This record gives sequence, C-alpha cells and structure tokens, in this order.
Amino acid sequence: MESHVVAIKQILRYLRGTFDYGIHFQLSTLNLQAYNDADWAGDPNDRRSVSGFVVCLGSSPISWASMKQHTVSRSSAEAKYRALAIAAAKLT
Repeated sequence: MESHVVAIKQILRYLRGTFDYGIHFQLSTLNLQAYNDADWAGDPNDRRSVSGFVVCLGSSPISWASMKQHTVSRSSAEAKYRALAIAAAKLT
C-alpha cells in the first residue's frame, strides 16, 4: 500500500539523519555489573512484590527492567531471592 511506502521512506530518512548516533562509552574498565532489589508485598491489592534490576558495563547502564513478581512471597528475603533469580535469568 502507499501508506507503507510513505512509512518506509520516513524510517529511511530518520536513519540517514541519525547515522552518527550511538552509545558512547567512557574510557574505563569494562566490568559487567548488575544490581537488583525487591519491594516486598509492594502492591496492597494482591500483595505481590515488585522487583527490578539494572546492568552496567563499566559506568554505563546498558539494560534495566522492573516487573511484578508472579507469586506472593512470604518474606522480604524470599522476595529478594526471587528478584535475584529473575535478574540472573535475564542476564543469561
């Protein structure tokens, strides 16, 4: 369809104008680090915990996520353990 051709042209114009854009890393040691945390029973309606993580390469964050856990944890330690397992699974 003609609308698809117009959309493709807009995408190509955008890509041509942003050719020099990218992720710039500072000169440092490139260690891969990940941090995570959990908010035990953070949702008062269903008592499920919210967990999140951020992955850094050197001093630059390259990935992050925050999500509600699928099950109800009985303690904050259990919620943090589940958060760690979720972050490890996403990293691999």
